Amino acid sequence: MEKQNLSLTMEDIEEAESLWKRFAPFLANEFPETSDTNGIIESPLKEISRFKGRLFPEVPGNFYLKCDHELPIAGSIKARGGIYEVLKHAETIAKEAGMLHDNDNYAVFSENRFKNFFGQYSIGVGSTGNLGLSIGMISAKLGFNVYVYMSADAKQWKKDLLREKGANVLEFSGDFSEAVATGREKTNANPNGYFVDDEDSKYLFLGYSVAALRLKKQLKEKHITVDADHPLFVYLPCGVGGSPGGITFGLKKVFGDYAHCFFAEPVHSPSVLIGLVTGEMDEVSVQDFGIDNRTEADGLAVGRPSRFATTVSDQLISGIYTMEDHTLYRLLAALADSEDIYLEPSATAGLVGPQRVQPYINQITGDKDVTHIAWSTGGSLVPTKDMEMFYNKGKSLIRKG
Repeated sequence: MEKQNLSLTMEDIEEAESLWKRFAPFLANEFPETSDTNGIIESPLKEISRFKGRLFPEVPGNFYLKCDHELPIAGSIKARGGIYEVLKHAETIAKEAGMLHDNDNYAVFSENRFKNFFGQYSIGVGSTGNLGLSIGMISAKLGFNVYVYMSADAKQWKKDLLREKGANVLEFSGDFSEAVATGREKTNANPNGYFVDDEDSKYLFLGYSVAALRLKKQLKEKHITVDADHPLFVYLPCGVGGSPGGITFGLKKVFGDYAHCFFAEPVHSPSVLIGLVTGEMDEVSVQDFGIDNRTEADGLAVGRPSRFATTVSDQLISGIYTMEDHTLYRLLAALADSEDIYLEPSATAGLVGPQRVQPYINQITGDKDVTHIAWSTGGSLVPTKDMEMFYNKGKSLIRKG
């Protein structure tokens, strides 16, 4: 593990949480959907016992869904990392320009003088979809010129929504790595440009890590204990590895060895799995092994893992499992039927976790009281017609057996 990654501490997570709190007045002003939480971006934790009883009743423990598909503003887990990094950058350059001081109420970021100031700067990001949405929405709202470099896997509705929100969308016929490489080059050529690098970003990582502090509070509210006799198992959909890596880092800092985290990747895009198994980390891609990186799970369609996140995850995760696209659709339909919760396909990857890792669970838990959490990652902004198509495909696959 690189020294810079080892240097991250609980204090870094707490400082990230402090930044979220500083910006809460601005977020509450600009995004009405956050008014009920006073500008805090967070998602509920819901028990999905009917789903568990339908699919794998034999697995011990209670099953919950961390509903990041309901996160306000961006409707996905990327609201945590993407919005955090843009806010961090905005705070930094505003302070450097003498426009912002330590005791200021951050509602001032809604003022035209700030938006005019940020209009001198640009922000770029490469994305398969959801990260681009989070970066595009918050950057445009602050006044930045934002450019989102979208891979071929990105859904059309996400491109349309970004343009509607004021972002510049550039489309590529290649995959995620090509979009990132091009975006990085173009953005860094501008002296006032800032590139949010999903392949190598400490700030994205820290933005995600704050979720662990929020989850700890939610578990306490539900009277759920996490300790040696009450282990926690968490299942996280994984693309480039930044969001599941950041959340895992936070969970390990909060719960230590009592938290067991697993990544879930598509069979055709197992970038983090290959990086870890080979030991080559970001120096190897799935294409190097003849894997095509083509999956309908657009948020997970990544051929090369994050440099920063993967070196951390290597030390922290308990395992990785993979799945075919048809399984994602079946899970989507089953969750909708049993719990009336609708996710996009990539966000369902964690739902089969308890079944996939059951031998591991049985080996270490015995008669212990187990809690399982599948982390949903997107879905609330999906257009109705697209969601109906996803659901119907899942139902058709279930009927075929």
